[in-house]
Amino acid sequence: MDEQVLRRSEYRSVPWKNGGGTTREVAEGAAWRVSVADVAGDGPFSLFPDTDRVITPVEADGTHAMTLTVQGTPHHVTPLTPFAFPGDAPTDCHLPAGAVRNLNVMTRRGRATARVRIVDVTAAGGAEPVCGTDETLLLMPVTEGLTLAAPDSRDTPLARLDCVRRTGPGTLRLRGEGTAAEIRITTAR
Repeated sequence: MDEQVLRRSEYRSVPWKNGGGTTREVAEGAAWRVSVADVAGDGPFSLFPDTDRVITPVEADGTHAMTLTVQGTPHHVTPLTPFAFPGDAPTDCHLPAGAVRNLNVMTRRGRATARVRIVDVTAAGGAEPVCGTDETLLLMPVTEGLTLAAPDSRDTPLARLDCVRRTGPGTLRLRGEGTAAEIRITTAR
């Protein structure tokens, strides 16, 4: 079993490629990276050649977190709704309601793919996503109130934006009541 709890307080902060802000690195592999970025104002996104991105606003005011204009086409991105786009496409950001905190997943095109979905965890059922053989599974609480369930009943409390990472076959179990981002990275063979 390859399972690791990553604490938000320990994420490394690095400057954006375009110098417009900082991001906190959550986890990475040979062909992918997961981070949490604070977007304070309007402006262009950095270009990442041969990269695909999935961005999910995890903290934002209002029902319309941001407008991303990708290659001239505007897309209204709402809170807790993953939005996939090519990282090498010219992309401008407009924040109609102010600053946004985003979960950002980047994969090298042809080497890895990512799927992001938001899951509601209930006290009655919890959440038990299964990780496949060629996958890395990450679960990130976007609300308080969740724990990582352990077989010996010694659950690990998770703070908001902490992350649990699992590589290879197995199940991650979340208990409590709240919402989490489920990130699946599949690496090409």
